[in-house]
Amino acid sequence: MIIHVRIVFLGTPEFAVPTLERLAREPGLELSAVVCQPDRPAGRGGGLRAPAVKLAAAALGLPVYQPQRLGGADGVAWLRQQQPDALAVVAFGQLLPPAIFELPRFGAVNAHASLLPLYRGAAPIQRAIAQGETRTGVTTMRINAGLDTGDLLLQRSLDIPPDATALELAPRLAALAADLMAETLLGLEAGRLIARPQPPEGTLTPRLRREDGEIDWASPAGEIHNRWRGFQPWPGLHTRFRGQQLAILACRPMPASAAPTPPGQMALRGNELSVQCGEGRLGLDLVRLESRKAVSGGDFARGAHLQPGEILGPRTRPALDPFSGLH
Repeated sequence: MIIHVRIVFLGTPEFAVPTLERLAREPGLELSAVVCQPDRPAGRGGGLRAPAVKLAAAALGLPVYQPQRLGGADGVAWLRQQQPDALAVVAFGQLLPPAIFELPRFGAVNAHASLLPLYRGAAPIQRAIAQGETRTGVTTMRINAGLDTGDLLLQRSLDIPPDATALELAPRLAALAADLMAETLLGLEAGRLIARPQPPEGTLTPRLRREDGEIDWASPAGEIHNRWRGFQPWPGLHTRFRGQQLAILACRPMPASAAPTPPGQMALRGNELSVQCGEGRLGLDLVRLESRKAVSGGDFARGAHLQPGEILGPRTRPALDPFSGLH
């Protein structure tokens, strides 16, 4: 028996491109059209930039539809004309109403970058790393009216390397999502998959905000380092130094110093700049003060003529013992 599933693909960012390309070359699947978010202003000039999925679809010769809202009357009418057997959804960026996900016979199948019910919602890769998880994966599920609460189809897991950032982990998960989506769609057509309900308990990951990158130096150094790993490339990690924003571009946890010092207090030893945390210290290997170029922590400290006892964060005046932090 020849498997033939007519697919409309919904996705927008680079993360979705491997799945689009995988489905386009999979025997038994027919990609009829691609839906992505509209072009958005980008860069200092504000010129419109096409989403990564749009560029990939053009290279594959696939028609692209870019509605402001797919769930509107025009979007539903367009989708009905496509007569899809299934919607394949990867990081599309819009919530789908029942008029959309109930239209195809197999529904809308979403590949989500977590092991649901963990890390539902936006930024699951970033949040998992920031929380210090050592394992994650991809889940395919049928979209319903909830936020990543639909019935589960397939799951695959992988380990998170101890020093991996979200930038490094995302391509691995994107490749896993591509294979899992193809396996899911073919399995649905062949009748091999039985969807199972998700447990109601889970974790919700809110959309990242700039303030998520603000460092609380009272936190343990390991937790701050995990947040740095997770929040790459945005919002990154940042703090305040003499009233200006200081971006932390590379860092690592270090053992605590012998003498206790207040959280946020800096210490320069040789060419190594570190900061006291709630537990342990954080080595600042590469930093950038606003409107300046990136420099090593040691060069930053010397260039700023760091004063004894200076503290990063909202409070930057010297600590009570002005000589405890610099040696």
